[in-house]
Amino acid sequence: MADDLFKALADPTRRIILDELTEKSGQTLFEICSRLSVKHQLGISRQAISQHLAVLEAAGLVETRREGRYKFHDLNTAPLRQIAERWLVADPSGPQESTP
Repeated sequence: MADDLFKALADPTRRIILDELTEKSGQTLFEICSRLSVKHQLGISRQAISQHLAVLEAAGLVETRREGRYKFHDLNTAPLRQIAERWLVADPSGPQESTP
């Protein structure tokens, strides 16, 4: 799972898509394409954005739901929290300076 997550986060376009879903979750492919085109001046095809969304969905960062003819994309931050919890250890004594 971590490999898929890091692969998904490695691409700058996918990070922009996540930023847009952070601002407004529950967007259709059309909405995402429009925001990337207008706001970020990305000349990228719907097919390419759809492929990026598939990678994000495989990593668990995006969940989709259908309502009638529309498919909505929602941000899922649970995989990011799992990574943070994996390596971040609470230090009860507070921050300490490291010595060389």
